[in-house]
Amino acid sequence: MSLPQVVSREEWLVARKELLAREKAATRARDELNAVRRRLPMVELGKEYVFTGAAGKATLLDLFEGRHQLIVQHFMFGPDWDAGCPSCTAAADEISAGLLQHLNVRDTTLAVIARAPWEKVRAYQASRDWNFAFYSSYGSDFNYDFHVTLDESVLPVEYNYRTAAEHRAAGTEGYVDGEQPLERPGHSCFLRVGDDVFHTYSVYGRGDESLGGSYYFLDLTALGRQEDWEEPKGRADSVRAAVPDFAE
Repeated sequence: MSLPQVVSREEWLVARKELLAREKAATRARDELNAVRRRLPMVELGKEYVFTGAAGKATLLDLFEGRHQLIVQHFMFGPDWDAGCPSCTAAADEISAGLLQHLNVRDTTLAVIARAPWEKVRAYQASRDWNFAFYSSYGSDFNYDFHVTLDESVLPVEYNYRTAAEHRAAGTEGYVDGEQPLERPGHSCFLRVGDDVFHTYSVYGRGDESLGGSYYFLDLTALGRQEDWEEPKGRADSVRAAVPDFAE
């Protein structure tokens, strides 16, 4: 591995200021992208999904735990696997009590869902000493409908908004080729208005790898970070008007 070039303090400062200009441009571009994401239309879910967790059976509405936003990590763990995906496991290892608390005070719940049966999910969770909400979607259409389990015998293969043919044409066939069913990672966001649940956003592939602290998670949601800098007449206000009991 090569090391950075050694230069004088003056030369370093010139290079650092050039990089700072690019960093500021990237920050502004990210803020603009997040604003566009908050204005993305949403889709009402007309299907009920049933999961299994520590407290027994639960619907998607139950997973909100009374809050108005839900973020789901699609965890790669097939029914016949002995353990979860190493990459998904590494990401889950970073779900701390502090992260969950920061999301909760923004009226947002984080849940992790795998397709393996609950017995395997529970055992794996215990082996990792995880305390976050972990559910099994085994026996439901959830993973298929959100395109994180790919099985053309169930639904046409689609991942990251591309068909199998489009992936092969783009040179990203690694996402869709292999013995089916294929498990793939992602995150999906949902919004609750009363007892109605809406799908607002899903991210897959390379875009799924950029998540970090609570603000990065909140940036995926319809209500965003819910801070003063957000547009005053944006999506958050319209949802607050529709949800009288919204927690400020």
